[in-house]
Amino acid sequence: MPDIKTGSEGPEPAPSATDIATAWQRERPGTPTESIEIVTPIWWLAKLFADDRSRALREAGIDAATLDLLSVIRRSGPPYTLSTREIARRTLVTAGAISQRVARAERDGLVQRTPGATGRRTVLVELTAEGHALIERSVATVLGREAALVSGLSEHERPVLIALLDKLMADVRRRTTEES
Repeated sequence: MPDIKTGSEGPEPAPSATDIATAWQRERPGTPTESIEIVTPIWWLAKLFADDRSRALREAGIDAATLDLLSVIRRSGPPYTLSTREIARRTLVTAGAISQRVARAERDGLVQRTPGATGRRTVLVELTAEGHALIERSVATVLGREAALVSGLSEHERPVLIALLDKLMADVRRRTTEES
């Protein structure tokens, strides 16, 4: 993969996705390259966003799994309590992974578990004051940084890109789940 940190480090700039598609057509005429100019920039952007988010999370003193757990509970509104089943549904993470995340966050004093009123197997997870404070700081850091990263898009371009990404995501999900 080309150096995508700046696109200009080293003796030559990194090739564009168009350059890559053109090279494949030159080297293997007839190769289906129509996806390269879409998928390759998405992969590169994902790496840039992931690397930047990792730095922001380190600065905020939280890991991605804990951010995900605390965020879903915080977004639920007062009293900032959800069942483990609902957390799993909202985060698209397995029940086992949620149990591990909750146990770790509980050890760290960020959440507390209580039995649910609807049945023996229902477990409710609630943010503690410390968990609430951590997610408030973390969200401000992470989302503020991500807002800065996309600030190069105009007010007109943003909704267009959002709609196109939503369309692509829905279609890719449909196609990949049909194949499973």
